[in-house]
Amino acid sequence: MSTTRVSRRDPVGRYLSTNAREWRSGSRDGQMAVLAALLVITVVMFIASLQWYALVPVSMFVVPILIGGMLLQWWPQAALSVIVLFAATVSALVYSVDNGFNSARPASVLSVYFAAGIILYSSSRNRSGLPAALGEAMLMELRDRLQAQGAVPRLPQGWVSESAMESAGGAKFAGDFLVANLSKDEKYLEMVLVDVCGKGVAAGTQSLQLAGALGGLIGSLPPLGLFAAGNDYLLRQDWDEGFATAVHVLVNLETGGYEVLNAGHPPAMHWKRDTEQWVVSGARGLALGIIDRPEFHGTTGVLQPGEALMFYTDGVVETRTLDLAVGIEWLRGAAEIAISHGMDGAPQRILDQTEPGEDDRAVLILHRLPETGL
Repeated sequence: MSTTRVSRRDPVGRYLSTNAREWRSGSRDGQMAVLAALLVITVVMFIASLQWYALVPVSMFVVPILIGGMLLQWWPQAALSVIVLFAATVSALVYSVDNGFNSARPASVLSVYFAAGIILYSSSRNRSGLPAALGEAMLMELRDRLQAQGAVPRLPQGWVSESAMESAGGAKFAGDFLVANLSKDEKYLEMVLVDVCGKGVAAGTQSLQLAGALGGLIGSLPPLGLFAAGNDYLLRQDWDEGFATAVHVLVNLETGGYEVLNAGHPPAMHWKRDTEQWVVSGARGLALGIIDRPEFHGTTGVLQPGEALMFYTDGVVETRTLDLAVGIEWLRGAAEIAISHGMDGAPQRILDQTEPGEDDRAVLILHRLPETGL
């Protein structure tokens, strides 16, 4: 009842909220509402320009055009541009008649025409058919939804998982991603760390597609079946660089037993409490998306209390001046230094020791906490 009363007392807020939802849906009504608002702004600016040209010169008419470029599709943007350009031209002509010709005013009008032309051309080249702000919002929401399935679920007592990822160049989209699943009885944890081949936007969009495919299958297929499905999926895609490396781990959270399956990925590492060293896993296999029936050789082990598993992508251990074998040895030492301050925050401390390059970087550590009294 209270919500209804608030809505009745705030009709303006309700109207704006409704139209905001319509705009986010990309509907015609939403576009018309934004167009109407910008036309009202244009009319107000036109009247103000006729009365107080010094405060609202012709160059100010570029503002509704720029806002429309962010919020409107092509056809309402074209309609808005025609009206705004007409208003700007009339305003300049009226001022010139009343105050004499000034070469600066035609240049200002011309700059508004150029801005409208650039915005219209950019809008016409938009293949999604959505305004820039809405298209980016939808893309980011898709990314967030897919990345949410890669968040490691809250683990039972005695287990901690932590990861750190950094994309090349600081971009919001990366070719590295994580997919995780915890069984309903919270007995088994399954994780897949994937590195899609490629760089930049292409790798980012491909990783979104593959993350969606693997995210829908993890927990429903055995590890070999999951890798086989991912391999078939990549083979069906018409990508220039259509392969990806991946490492899969299935952990029994009651016993600490684990199975690691590798598809062309840098080898996992096991922190041994007794020797206080990182031991490199022997799991090997061919990357996904290269041949029809690749072979994968897994390894098994047991995580004792106080031990950990570490997974990472090749951007951490491989650079132009550092090959994979040397990089793995470097990582063993860097990881020892990182965990000397505790497991908390260790993945980020490892990345802090690497040099930013042209490849994305990711580190994941699964830690079994020491038993009380040990």
